[in-house]
Amino acid sequence: MAGEDLIDVKFRLFDGTDIGPSKYDPTTTVASLKETILARWPQGKEIAPRTINDVKLINAGKILENNQTIAESRTPVCELPGGVITMHVVVRPPMLDKNNEKLGKAQKTNRCACTIL
Repeated sequence: MAGEDLIDVKFRLFDGTDIGPSKYDPTTTVASLKETILARWPQGKEIAPRTINDVKLINAGKILENNQTIAESRTPVCELPGGVITMHVVVRPPMLDKNNEKLGKAQKTNRCACTIL
């Protein structure tokens, strides 16, 4: 049966909130999962990804590549039969704008200097 082959996946965001769980076909690519995350990203979060390149998915301690499928990225040792796979979502911080004085000043004042004697 096709319904039995679907995999339950939820995405844990950096602040502990979740997106999902939802059922996905094992042939779904990581890039497709990232597009789903972008579409379902909660409104009102200070940090939000703009593109799929701003998102990294981690499963069982491994960063998943965009061309991998869910089936290729699964770790059967860590999964319970019929359980939900939790993938952690890491968002790349925004790049600093060199033209923006406010960000430039904040960067300069937050520097740490160490001296080794």
